[in-house]
Amino acid sequence: MAKQKQNILYLRKATIQDVPSIHHLLLRFSRQGALLPRSYSELYKHLRDFFVLVDNGEAGFKGCCALSITWENLAEIRSLIVVEGAQREGWGRRLVDTCLSEAITLGIYRVFTLTYQTDFFAYLGFEDVDKEQLPQKVWSDCLNCPKFPDWCDEVAMLMEL
Repeated sequence: MAKQKQNILYLRKATIQDVPSIHHLLLRFSRQGALLPRSYSELYKHLRDFFVLVDNGEAGFKGCCALSITWENLAEIRSLIVVEGAQREGWGRRLVDTCLSEAITLGIYRVFTLTYQTDFFAYLGFEDVDKEQLPQKVWSDCLNCPKFPDWCDEVAMLMEL
């Protein structure tokens, strides 16, 4: 009887070859209203921010997450995705923990997210904050968002490390 190969998921830093797969995931989830889409240009510019969740036995990605530096003492967790078949296995938490670890390595001890998944981030230790406490984010990214300022329904959450 042939041995079945076990698929193993693992996290790693994104590479330039990953951009089309990251873009595909973000586009798919943005169509579901789970997050905002990112252009290829933005992904190439911020590639170093991304970690990916990959399967050693299949083509395609199972998830991604980015840590984006906003200011000298502030970073953002963004573009967190775990595909349906890999959800509820702790991968979302591992992706966020990986980004938080990188924030600490960089000397950044305040990390926020804008999210619809408030229960998940609260479970990880993030707390609701008013978006006005994040002026660097508002003036750097939010101004370009089609939902700004009147329709933004994402919740701002912050963690002090």
